[in-house]
Amino acid sequence: MAEKFLITGGAGFIGSNVVDELIKMGNVPIVVDDLSTGNKTNLSSNVVFYECDVRNKAQLEKVFQAERPKYLIHTAAQISVSKSVREPFYDAEVNIMGMINLLDLSVKYSIEKFVFSSSGGVMYGEDPKIYPTPESVCPDPLSPYGIAKLSCEKYLKFYQKEFGLRYTALRYGNVYGPRQNPDGEAGVIAIFAKKMLRGEQVTINGDGEYVRDYIYVKDVVVANIKAIEFGDGESINIGTGTGKSVNDVFRTLKSRINYILDPVYGPARSGDLRKSILENLKAKNILRWEPTYDFERGISETVSYFEGRK
Repeated sequence: MAEKFLITGGAGFIGSNVVDELIKMGNVPIVVDDLSTGNKTNLSSNVVFYECDVRNKAQLEKVFQAERPKYLIHTAAQISVSKSVREPFYDAEVNIMGMINLLDLSVKYSIEKFVFSSSGGVMYGEDPKIYPTPESVCPDPLSPYGIAKLSCEKYLKFYQKEFGLRYTALRYGNVYGPRQNPDGEAGVIAIFAKKMLRGEQVTINGDGEYVRDYIYVKDVVVANIKAIEFGDGESINIGTGTGKSVNDVFRTLKSRINYILDPVYGPARSGDLRKSILENLKAKNILRWEPTYDFERGISETVSYFEGRK
């Protein structure tokens, strides 16, 4: 039987990919997005869409009343770490107060499962000592963005204990793939791919040896679907367990695109973590999920998408 899913941020990068998969499965996605970073062109024309900000509880409640969704997948967020540093109040309004609005309404309208997009990339601080980093390492987020994500996980635990709300928090690595915004600051793969395809010079911040756990968006989509059934009350890393440097990213894209220029090395960005790699054993054991895309395949599909949008 087709089930109704409310997808916040459903016109955005990760959200719209989740929406596509839900449609393929025969479910009914209801999309809420304020279009601050999302785009309606990411959605098929028959998707039920509400332009709505998660900070506006009255507007949100109208959606819950009208649609009565069974499940909620919360991908809407203020996603810029540097913006959270510059504007911590705004970040908290969107990422914490918006979350509390959704939690309140989820309890009121009997949502059966709440799946939250958290962040493993910022969760474990500057030097967690263990790589790949498991969920057992004490969270130590340094930015307001990371602090907000951890706060949301704590609120989820409270709402489960107090009201019985079932939830799973997914701590993503560095997600990349089709529909990522190449004009924002997030998403080095999208930024590089766009520049390389146009034959423009690519600038690498610092020495290029900043290491991240790059996870392909289609693997992240599967994790969200699995979380509907599994992982109640858990915070779970969604990553590959392997790290790639920015220089690795450059070389892989250069080979795929046949790009001929060398990179220019600029100043390092303040606040950038040196290394983040996520252990995914908990995801394998509890969520019954593991990544199926290796880096080269994910990069190839991503480039193919951007080739069509040069």
